[in-house]
Amino acid sequence: MRKSVSAMLLVAAMLLMAALTGCGEDKKPAEAPKAEQKPAAAPAPAAPAKEMQVGFVYVSPVGDVGWSWAHDQARKAVEDMDGVTTSFVESVPEGADAERVIQNMARKGFDIIFTTSFGYMDPTLKVAEQFPNITFMHCSGYKTAPNMSNYFGRMYQARYLTGMVAGAMTKSNVLGYVAAFPIPEVIRGINAYTLGVRAVNPKAEVRVVWTKTWYDPATEKEAAKSLLDVGADVIAQHQDSPGPQEAAQERGVYSVGYNSDMSHFAPKSLLTSAVWNWTPFYKDVVEKVRKGEWKSGAFWPGMETGIVGIAPYGDMVPQDVRSKVDARKAEVVAGTYKVFSGPVKDQNGAVRVPEGQVLSDQDMLGMTWFVEGVVGSTQ
Repeated sequence: MRKSVSAMLLVAAMLLMAALTGCGEDKKPAEAPKAEQKPAAAPAPAAPAKEMQVGFVYVSPVGDVGWSWAHDQARKAVEDMDGVTTSFVESVPEGADAERVIQNMARKGFDIIFTTSFGYMDPTLKVAEQFPNITFMHCSGYKTAPNMSNYFGRMYQARYLTGMVAGAMTKSNVLGYVAAFPIPEVIRGINAYTLGVRAVNPKAEVRVVWTKTWYDPATEKEAAKSLLDVGADVIAQHQDSPGPQEAAQERGVYSVGYNSDMSHFAPKSLLTSAVWNWTPFYKDVVEKVRKGEWKSGAFWPGMETGIVGIAPYGDMVPQDVRSKVDARKAEVVAGTYKVFSGPVKDQNGAVRVPEGQVLSDQDMLGMTWFVEGVVGSTQ
């Protein structure tokens, strides 16, 4: 009996061992439960652009494709920027009226105010001193303050190129120039134009008539006619209206526009125009002010920035003239050609810029004399 019990116990132990062994071969150890996976957090939305209110003050109407029109095209581009609203006042006389308009914008809390005429300089400075937290940008002047910059473009570069076109196209060697006010900005443009004319036609002369207006279509057209009456067969201008262009087309002679492509007003007359594109500059200023990166200064960008340039040539301009002007334009853009490179003489024959030298920016910005080839007074 004891043997039987022992045998039974031995058999049971062997069966249990076999069962355990079999289970160990077929089953893997249980894995620990995985931690619950949470979805990745969505990126935080970008902070909305700071709201900006930008004002513009114009000396003439925006409708005649002139100086104020060119500024207003850039204003429209600024208006399209995210978070930016703009406002403008046109036909604001220089002086007390300008100060009132600028101050009104400042009181309304504008972030930036662009004042776009030379005669707005002192009114802009006065208001800037009263509103130190607003950024003021004055076009074509020379004064600055901690919250006020001045700016312009090297339009004399484009003037030189349009002068090359005009000098190549004149038959009488007399070219007329209808000019606004005898300030360095205008005198510099006349000189650059004349240097371009005489670079291709040393016998040509540029006759100047002053209107003492920025925008007066009737007066500017009559001034052009007076130049046509003394034999000018190309009319250029530093005016806001297309009046001089219209006078040229009516007489069947050529013209060179300013501010924008004025071919719409004189399609049979216009050779080309010296044009403005303020958009890249204005958008850059707005972004810098918005980011707190703006600093006061004096800005004078050139053709390489696209802010100044020339309009497409009229159909009457021959290919050889286009090629010559385009080649010089490439040199200006590359910085390998400087418009006021010596030797440069004044209209009395005195050397103002010696051979091998270039007129400094300071001297260009303060220019009060005419180059050789200009007929007229700087008064």
